[in-house]
This record gives sequence, structure tokens and C-alpha cells, in this order.
Amino acid sequence: MGFTELLLIAIGLSMDAAAVSICKGLATEKVSIGNMLIAGLWFGSFQALMPLIGYLLGSGFSSMIESVDHWIAFVLLAFIGGNMIREALGSDEEGGESACYSPSAMLPLAIATSIDALAVGISFAFLSVDIIPAVLAIGACTFILSAIGVRLGAVFGDRFKKKAEILGGVILILIGLKILLEHLGIIAS
Repeated sequence: MGFTELLLIAIGLSMDAAAVSICKGLATEKVSIGNMLIAGLWFGSFQALMPLIGYLLGSGFSSMIESVDHWIAFVLLAFIGGNMIREALGSDEEGGESACYSPSAMLPLAIATSIDALAVGISFAFLSVDIIPAVLAIGACTFILSAIGVRLGAVFGDRFKKKAEILGGVILILIGLKILLEHLGIIAS
């Protein structure tokens, strides 16, 4: 997997966290650098940790399913991307986002927005991705986009939230399709 694909995956995975960060910014009366750093650190850390956990889990059994690994990567990425798009197009049943940045408020959000990254980490094991640069790229991208998201939420409102989630979903689906088509020999690697 090349740098471009890795960067696109990092951006795609960070969209949920960026969207939640935008909502945090909406709910915060006066956004500070501290608010931006807290959101970036929580979301960036979990987005880096979860693919590492998924990679370690997937590495344990990747040799047993090597002949279908490209199908698994495609299905996982397509499912995650499709779910992101479905959630973006669905109703906002969660209600308003809280302006609280305490660990008890941020931990569940960080876990919820990084579950997709766990599944991507499993697919990384099947694709023999160099995991350290991958998790660093995902964590850094999520940190930056989440910190910026808090500020954007305060400035622009929630009109970009759904678009960001849809874009992230489309990116993940397209990368999954590319992986599948490369392994089937339909397109060159």
C-alpha cells in the first residue's frame, strides 16, 4: 500500500472524529486552543491505537485466510464506508453534542469514532501494511482534523458535518474496491 492510499485511509477514518469535533465546537460557547488540543489528542490517540490492536489481532490468523484476504479487506472497507454514508444520510438521533471536554465525555466518543479503525487494522494485517507509519499517519491526520474541526464547528456551524462523513465513507469504499481489483488483476498495482 502506497503513501497516497494510506493518506486517503487516514483521512477517511478521521471523518467521524472530525464531524464529532465540529459538533463539539458548535456546543462550545468560546473555543480555546485547549479545547482543540483535547479533542485532537483523544480522537487522534484512539484512531492510532485501534488499527494497531486490529493489526495485532489480524496478524495472528492472516496466514490461514491469505487466499481471500483481498475480499475481506474489500468487504470490511466497503461495510465501514457504507455505514458512514448511511449514518450521515440518516436522522440525527443523538441530539445535540455536549460542550464538555472531560475524560468521561471524551472517552466514549473516542471509542465510538475509532471502532472503524479497528476493522481497518485487521485488513492491514491481511495486506501486510507497515503498521507503525500507518498508525502514525492515521493518528496525526485525525489529531489535525479533529482540532481544526472544533474550531470550524464554532465558526461555520454544522452544515459540513454530513458532507465530511459521506466523503470519508466514499473514500473507504473506493480504496476497498481498488484493493479488490488489484488482487483480481483487473487493474495494475
